[in-house]
Amino acid sequence: MQRVLVIGSGGSGKSTVAARLGELLNLEVNHLDKFYWRAGWVEPETDEWIKTVTDLIERESWVIDGNYSGTLALRLQRCDTVVFLDLSRVLCLWRIVKRFLVYRGGTRPDVAEGCRESLNYEFVSWVWNYSRRSRPKVVKRLQEHAEGKQIFWLRSRNDVRRFLSQVESTTN
Repeated sequence: MQRVLVIGSGGSGKSTVAARLGELLNLEVNHLDKFYWRAGWVEPETDEWIKTVTDLIERESWVIDGNYSGTLALRLQRCDTVVFLDLSRVLCLWRIVKRFLVYRGGTRPDVAEGCRESLNYEFVSWVWNYSRRSRPKVVKRLQEHAEGKQIFWLRSRNDVRRFLSQVESTTN
């Protein structure tokens, strides 16, 4: 595992899992939310974003977490490992509410400076509908890029714990 991509719904634990993998594997961790957003939740131009992602994935080794379907194929081509956090939408919703309460009025460590934590209908709707709208596209992309990759499809908190324990035991 030298180039690890962590994907999944909002609230699935991507940033937490990515940070832990970075520690265990001694790899640089890049949270795409930190690179994508500008202060005040302003989006970058498309070509600027693609260049940013290209620069990140051209590095020798990394852990990258985030969705951003427009660059998913690029990241899937370059990674050697995918961790797909395919957890229940109820759990993901609970986590985004909890995250909002913890960081309300502030900025999370995995998001760009000046992006105050918020919870709005659009984001809640995206998380709630992820399994129906986004997940099938992600699964299709994974199938298209599966050859030569390790894919860990984690469907529960227990799966995540077991996976991280397994990685830890192989690095000690």
